[in-house]
Amino acid sequence: MATVGFIGLGNMGGGMAANLAKKGHDVRAFDLSQDALDRAKAAGCLPVASAAEAVAGADYVVTMLPAGQHVRSVYENDIFAAVPASALLMDCSTIDVGSARAVAAAATAKGLAFVDAPVSGGIAAANGGTLTFMVGGSAEHFARAEPVLALMGKAVIHAGGPGSGQAAKIVNNMILGSTMVATCEAFALAQKLGLDLQTFFDISSKASGQSWSMTSYCPVPGVGPQTPADNGYEGGFASALMLKDLKLAVEAAQSVGASVPMGSSAESLYQAFANLGGAGKDFSAIIKMLDGSFKA
Repeated sequence: MATVGFIGLGNMGGGMAANLAKKGHDVRAFDLSQDALDRAKAAGCLPVASAAEAVAGADYVVTMLPAGQHVRSVYENDIFAAVPASALLMDCSTIDVGSARAVAAAATAKGLAFVDAPVSGGIAAANGGTLTFMVGGSAEHFARAEPVLALMGKAVIHAGGPGSGQAAKIVNNMILGSTMVATCEAFALAQKLGLDLQTFFDISSKASGQSWSMTSYCPVPGVGPQTPADNGYEGGFASALMLKDLKLAVEAAQSVGASVPMGSSAESLYQAFANLGGAGKDFSAIIKMLDGSFKA
């Protein structure tokens, strides 16, 4: 049994911490939300009063935080001074590549092992322990992180050096955001052209228009597998989070001079959807903006 300091118990982190506790590890959990701490306690974790207390004496540290500034702050102000030199630090947040590399460099300067390990799969996968981890760091640090991350996921993949996990995550989600918009446009057009949507799904899911956004996450209720569309677009992956990831991807592209017109267009469309009040809806709900039926 290992001691794990877990910081950040939101929609994703709460399920991840619970899975580590379920596998028999001593999980010392911290979050600013008392409700999140109460849920963690019910799931078998030990709530603590601060991030520093969570990591003191830890074999492993997992952070799951909203943005780069939060990750930088908690490592610089709390973790580095309190964590044992032998601990492995794993940041599973989705943040900008620059922040991930800055934290990795700071950890290295202090003689600490660190990997960036953002996740794909959403809340259901976090709760079910079926996430995919994209890991940036040295081969040595990846080898140490893999068995721990595997307790929370179905796949743990070494993406490359520091920051590579974040790079892979935001590029992957740029594909996802762009293909979801195209899928939503297609279903909205199919309906206006008088096509039966189930029939259109049956055709396109077996033809060249097939994509994960269509076959696994269809944005139309009652068509294909169960998705947030069948629950009023509640739950799933919030449009605000997709917008965050698209912004990170576009910013990263600008920093290296890459052309991403589709990614930029997807960002603009999700920004427009958020401005209309759709930020809290599942990202597939953008179909309601595209077909003109969205009401906040």
